[in-house]
Amino acid sequence: MKSSYCGSRFHPVRRMSRVVSIGGVLTGGDNPVRVQSMTTTDTLDVDATVRQTIELAEAGCEIVRITAPNVRAAEALGQISHAVRSAKIEVPLVADIHFTPKAAMEAAKHVEKVRVNPGNYADRKKFQTREYSDSQYGEELERLHDSFSPLVLRCKELGRSMRIGTNHGSLSDRIMNRFGDSPRGMAESALEFIRIARTHNFHDLVLSMKASNPKVMIQAYRLVVSLMNAEEMDYPLHLGVTEAGDGEDARIKSAIGIGSLLLDGLGDTIRVSLTEDPVAEVPVAQDLARRAEAWWTANPSADPVVQDEENDPFSYQRRNCPELSLASGGPLVGEKHPPVVIARSHHPLSKSAEIIRELAQVQVGAKDTPVEGLLITLENSSDLAHLATLRSALFGAVPFLLIDDQRDESDEDTIPPTRTNLVPLLWHSNQANTDEASLARFLAFCDQAGQQPVLSLHPDSFTPGFIALLSSLPAPPLVTLAPRGNENSVSGYRSLAASLSIHQLPFPIWIRNNTDNLLFSDDNTFSARLLDSSILSGSLLCDGIGDILSVEHTGTLNRNRGLAYNLLQGARARISKTEFVACPSCGRTLFDLQSTTQRVKQATGHLKGVTIAVMGCIVNGPGEMADADFGYVGSGPGKIDLYVSKNRVKSAIPENDAVDQLVQLIQEEGKWIEP
Repeated sequence: MKSSYCGSRFHPVRRMSRVVSIGGVLTGGDNPVRVQSMTTTDTLDVDATVRQTIELAEAGCEIVRITAPNVRAAEALGQISHAVRSAKIEVPLVADIHFTPKAAMEAAKHVEKVRVNPGNYADRKKFQTREYSDSQYGEELERLHDSFSPLVLRCKELGRSMRIGTNHGSLSDRIMNRFGDSPRGMAESALEFIRIARTHNFHDLVLSMKASNPKVMIQAYRLVVSLMNAEEMDYPLHLGVTEAGDGEDARIKSAIGIGSLLLDGLGDTIRVSLTEDPVAEVPVAQDLARRAEAWWTANPSADPVVQDEENDPFSYQRRNCPELSLASGGPLVGEKHPPVVIARSHHPLSKSAEIIRELAQVQVGAKDTPVEGLLITLENSSDLAHLATLRSALFGAVPFLLIDDQRDESDEDTIPPTRTNLVPLLWHSNQANTDEASLARFLAFCDQAGQQPVLSLHPDSFTPGFIALLSSLPAPPLVTLAPRGNENSVSGYRSLAASLSIHQLPFPIWIRNNTDNLLFSDDNTFSARLLDSSILSGSLLCDGIGDILSVEHTGTLNRNRGLAYNLLQGARARISKTEFVACPSCGRTLFDLQSTTQRVKQATGHLKGVTIAVMGCIVNGPGEMADADFGYVGSGPGKIDLYVSKNRVKSAIPENDAVDQLVQLIQEEGKWIEP
């Protein structure tokens, strides 16, 4: 299956899909990545929905989706479409359909595209376990064919397009029993519907494989492309991380999932789902789309040296790496340990007092998420005396210092000796990878001074001499990428990991988020750096690459530390706080999702390692909460159901009491700790 995966893991090259027209907007092919969003108003409130649709279009949204949970709402789409067109707004409209085929048939009369969820369009999820014989499964597919064909024929007749939108949280019982709660199940769920459409020679189709877990989402999209290739299908893809939540965490999660796939060359339309005003989704999606266009049109400085055939892009497996202690009593790295967090202080060594004060404030305020390694820049040899002072003053405050040696030459004679009352050093030099003689001198220097070597390597560094030197080391060094020209850093790190694997050098890899590893150089704002760091770190972590992580570009030590932990959490590589799964709201939502999510966060945000889902309705709620410990789901106007995993345990709770009862439920389940 690997051979049929068309995404490029070592050079961002766009997948060429067929062109599908959504109204007057062309998607797929070499058309731009299109930005979508969705209204959050009650569809029956025509005026409010029209206003929000126009606001989205004026903000730059190119396709607007509107929920149609029933026939009345589908009928209202006619009035909405007429009012939007009367306002001279030509943005294509999409009807969002889940449980009601009759609503889909009505909606197709009024909008340019119909989205159906294959998990619940012709099925009702009951979480039932059943063994299907091949003949029974075939009967189910015949039933599905009969249920779905009328909509296909209507869309074909009216010139409408259709999205087959799989959600991880709403796979049918049939799919779950045959393929499991898996990326393969998500892909097969969509392919069942596509095959039916193809029997009617209908090809105006777009696919999506959405999940709240970026790892699952990435694997599902890659897999569905591979399966489509095997059946000679080339339909365009709509990308999105569903139930991402709000704020920085939601932007990180979305950038990890969407950005990783764009780097693979996959994606024709995108939506960033935020539990915020939908207009806030548009600029984030536009930033991601701009990155994709830049990556796909860039000329690489050189082709990748190697490719790792052992890496499976369709499933997660942590890269093999032996256990290594970074300092006596300090953090361990290796495949069995979560990535270690390093943070940079931007104070020069000459201002050691400020470094000490800054670190002390951070470590006291972040006991559960501390700086595990402090990154310091050494600019000239005169700073070595300050380094000696710093090592002594910080003993016991941080496990180790990582020295980023920016000097032209190392002066090993003046390095303070290793003593038990000094913070251990890890030593990195940009000069060590220039040639074999430089590497030999650096390794000898580290050995003599008792320092752990940290190497910047590139796949083209692996000459026989380099390999011999690295293979003879008594303990593995840390390695990071030495950037080359305009090479994409994610591709560079993947090639580096592949080179290490091929040469049987399973060294720990340090992912650096700094200005040398920029993925998009046209924007230096914090929001841009947030997206770049999310894509760089998240795409590698979701592929199992990365044992140490640093953020070095945000200015303050505390911000660098906090963002590093947030990146790890977004990629599900290290959980350090409560994980919230929150849907972005739509016309089906039965309460104010934004304010409710904030109340739930305020009450439960201190529960490290607990996952809580806040869902506007039951469309994806029970299924998506299979990945959550607790669920808070709207079940009626002002009424909330509470779940433990996917099991409903409390029903129709008044909204005003629901957060308190959620806390009580967490206490009853033994997951509560006092804030």
